[in-house]
Amino acid sequence: CRFYKVTELSPESFSRVLAEVYRGGSTEVDLLIRTGGEQRLSDFLLWECAFAEFVFVPKAWPDFTVADLEAALEEFAHRERTRGALPDALAG
Repeated sequence: CRFYKVTELSPESFSRVLAEVYRGGSTEVDLLIRTGGEQRLSDFLLWECAFAEFVFVPKAWPDFTVADLEAALEEFAHRERTRGALPDALAG
């Protein structure tokens, strides 16, 4: 959620956002985008991703574009976040 305010997509800008999170922000992950066609976490941020939403992209990371990020964020925006509870449609 903090990355939305970054206007430059680069490894350095992403590192700055991560540093900001680890300095005092929440380390809980809202959205994890996994590139390269893999559909697993590979022991990456297991606890922090407990209630994360996942988007799996077949492209390798070097080929991931701003359009791919926008598509992942659009998909995320349409999901109902339940954080482990029943979705509203099932809860009655």
